[in-house]
Amino acid sequence: MDAVLSYLLYEAAYLFMAIVMNVGFSARTRGRTNVPPSGPVLIVANHQSFLDPAVVGIAIRRHLCFLARKTLFRHRAFAWLIRHLNAVPVDQEGVGIGGLRTILHQLKAGQAVVVFPEGHRTADGKLQELKPGVHLLIEKARAPIVPVGIAGTFDAWPRWSPVPIPAPLFLPAEKGTIAVCVGKPLSPDHFTNLPRDQALALLAGHLAAVQQQAEKLRRRP
Repeated sequence: MDAVLSYLLYEAAYLFMAIVMNVGFSARTRGRTNVPPSGPVLIVANHQSFLDPAVVGIAIRRHLCFLARKTLFRHRAFAWLIRHLNAVPVDQEGVGIGGLRTILHQLKAGQAVVVFPEGHRTADGKLQELKPGVHLLIEKARAPIVPVGIAGTFDAWPRWSPVPIPAPLFLPAEKGTIAVCVGKPLSPDHFTNLPRDQALALLAGHLAAVQQQAEKLRRRP
């Protein structure tokens, strides 16, 4: 019964966020069929704003597992909700030791897990240096890796703004239009056979490529 409730809540949240992002931020997506429909998948995405988990969620139809700071689970009602939306608590954002264990546990359970390997939101909209822990994660997980490029959320919810700045679909295009591009799965073998620095550079290159595609996909002023 609990699994059925989680499924229905995720579906309801997906529909709600799809409407909000498409109507409120002119969101466009591409490549959703690139994600394997079952089995463990490591989804890596660039990180521009607090909107990123939501836009990745609407770009991929499969139910995803998200990492969330433990502090978000302090309120009982909210914790109940986000747990049923596949959020799992970690000590910190990114891919620290605690996060690595949590991700590996979810992957072994056959989940598709979303990771932001920069570890934090970008300060300038550009892709930041990837955390070294993601290389260890790829080595341990041995799961397909799907790169996801996000564009526009840096403008839609800049750090200086307490709330998002809409770019509605029914009005002339504004800076905060959003797009997401889902790349094709990559074999972990491409990365595990390389030194860490080279593996991180290769992964960053794939992320930069899908982010650039997402930029081109955005609705422009």
